[in-house]
Amino acid sequence: MESLLTLALITLGLVAIPGPNVALTVANSLRYGTLYGLCTVMGTTVGVGVQLILVVLGIGALLEIAADILTWLKWAGVVYLLWLGYKSWIAPAEDLSTVRAVRAPVWALFSRGLMVAILNPKTLIFNAALLPQFVAPEGEYITQLTLVALVFLTVLTFGDALWAVFAGALRPLMLRFQQLRNRITGGFLIAAGIGLALADRK
Repeated sequence: MESLLTLALITLGLVAIPGPNVALTVANSLRYGTLYGLCTVMGTTVGVGVQLILVVLGIGALLEIAADILTWLKWAGVVYLLWLGYKSWIAPAEDLSTVRAVRAPVWALFSRGLMVAILNPKTLIFNAALLPQFVAPEGEYITQLTLVALVFLTVLTFGDALWAVFAGALRPLMLRFQQLRNRITGGFLIAAGIGLALADRK
């Protein structure tokens, strides 16, 4: 129990340091609103969940040897995020008199979050190294590792959701400063792309 509490605290610390997943969540919350930021969190959660399944099944060590297989996919994600950031950055300020309720492409936001999370080999290798440290020598290894992974994913999702709510709360202010909002949204998208590009496999 104490080890799980330690894991939860470590996970909260990781969430507090914005990475590609958080940057994408914040950008979408500012652009579309809190609910759409939470859709992004759902996507990143599923992506991380897939990685954790691989860790539990022991594929993390295998992928560390053959990680170059995903390199081209990762760079495709980098280019996509940078392109989205650039488009947001140069977007003109909107006429607030014509603003209506936004209907964002929910599936697109979900899948974008999913791809950014699942194609980051750094998090897979990191999780494969971190999570087994919280498994006791005695007991069923797979069962314990599954529990550790669930605790990790739950805390991670909660932290990312807080980022979405925080960014969404700032959205009304950003609506008053359209150009600034576009710059901030674009900046976070670009930051997400750069973060994914710098995600090494060490």
